[in-house]
Amino acid sequence: MSAGIGWGEAAFLGLIQGLTEFLPVSSSAHLRIIGPLLPSGGDPGAAFTAITQIGTEAAVLLYFRHDIWRILQAWFRSLTQPEWRRSPDARMGWLILIGTLPIGILGLLLKDAIEGSLRNLYITATMLIVFGLVLALAERWGARGRQRLELQQLSWRDGLLFGLAQAMALIPGVSRSGGTISAGLFMGYSREAAARYSFLLAIPAVLASGGYQLLRSWQHGSAVAPGPTVLATLVAFGVGYGVIVWFLRLVSTRGYMPFVYYRIGLGALVLVLLGTGTLSAL
Repeated sequence: MSAGIGWGEAAFLGLIQGLTEFLPVSSSAHLRIIGPLLPSGGDPGAAFTAITQIGTEAAVLLYFRHDIWRILQAWFRSLTQPEWRRSPDARMGWLILIGTLPIGILGLLLKDAIEGSLRNLYITATMLIVFGLVLALAERWGARGRQRLELQQLSWRDGLLFGLAQAMALIPGVSRSGGTISAGLFMGYSREAAARYSFLLAIPAVLASGGYQLLRSWQHGSAVAPGPTVLATLVAFGVGYGVIVWFLRLVSTRGYMPFVYYRIGLGALVLVLLGTGTLSAL
């Protein structure tokens, strides 16, 4: 459990969180897999994972600060000034809120399963492989499609579909960015548009989840070790910012197939480690 994680292990897990949060490879799966292999052993836990994600989301807030400020201003003005309701930025604010509803509702309904049975490593390995194949199909579909939609063309229906895809990431191994990017490619959006919207859409969900777990750890004295968890969160922030810059450049010139191969290889490796008893499923 995360209470036994030392400073060195926390820094390492923060590094892994920062490296994997924005890539379509599932950061929660990596923390779930690597945790038991560390000297302290055991699953770092859903609370530790959610809190450290605040660090990577802070990197998103910093990188997209101008876009976020513009969207927030337009959205708040649209509440009282009807002429602002036609603003693309105000509309984007509403689309992000609507897209957040699925993960918010399902997160509350499935809270016990998310923190328990869904962290089974057999499920994690299977999701890595299955959604790796989904990403491969989406990449091929997107490459064949003639239409390349941008975020200005995002419809209410598509915003909700993006949100449903994001909600799948409640299962470790699916990947928040992988799910939303795959959905975007299937719907005809460009790689850059799907990736950027994935970052923006994650902000309310990740901050709410991390804030909830942080508050609960304070109130109930959970197994989260405060000092190492803060360190992991800070490391995740610094590394995550660099990954955002690199990833957005990558998707504009390269495809997602390297991540597909990585996901399938990692999922297969975890199944082998489970079969040999090196890892425990629970």
